[in-house]
Amino acid sequence: MLDLPLTFLSRPASAGTTQPWLLVLMHGVGSNEQDLFGLAAHIPGRFHVLSLRAPYRMAPGAFAWFDFSVAPGGGRSINETQEAASRALLAQVLASAQKQLGIPPERVVVGGFSQGGIMALSLLLTRPELLHAALVWHSRLLPQAVALGAPADALRGKQLWLSHGTHDNVIPLANAHAVRQHLEALPVAVTYREFPGAHEIRPAELAATVAWLESLASTPTAS
Repeated sequence: MLDLPLTFLSRPASAGTTQPWLLVLMHGVGSNEQDLFGLAAHIPGRFHVLSLRAPYRMAPGAFAWFDFSVAPGGGRSINETQEAASRALLAQVLASAQKQLGIPPERVVVGGFSQGGIMALSLLLTRPELLHAALVWHSRLLPQAVALGAPADALRGKQLWLSHGTHDNVIPLANAHAVRQHLEALPVAVTYREFPGAHEIRPAELAATVAWLESLASTPTAS
């Protein structure tokens, strides 16, 4: 049984898998570890899947990685102390899970939806040594993560899946465009897709994401 500093659900890689990968998933605001764990049945068997619960409780069964507020004009501000603490906890989770499972960083993918995607992207930019790729659904880029970004050379060879809904009414599509624009200036291989829909992961988006994960796990990086 894994011993990690956050509450989680786990689905092991298929029995007999040689050189397994690790996929760590993070939910959005107001949800919990059960949410994205529902996708585990669709994730290739080469992956050990962890679905984490964010540390800040909002209400029964509802958690967040950090508090935030939205101004009348649409501007967002976050609790920077909470975000930094969550990012540090996630780094601990990754290092501990890798050690306990015997899976090196070059076979680790960190992913999330909405605020969970913010955390995945922030980890890629600030702690790239802990992972090979990030999976970001319907999310945005934090200026705080940009300010703390690792040197560009540290991102060489990293991968990013970035997808968004064309009618997302929670985090507008322009945020995905901004992420893509920022990453294009860095040595990260970005796979960018837009899907019809709102703030949700529809079947076509999930299928395309799974295909990307399968392609990752079949590359020489897995050796």
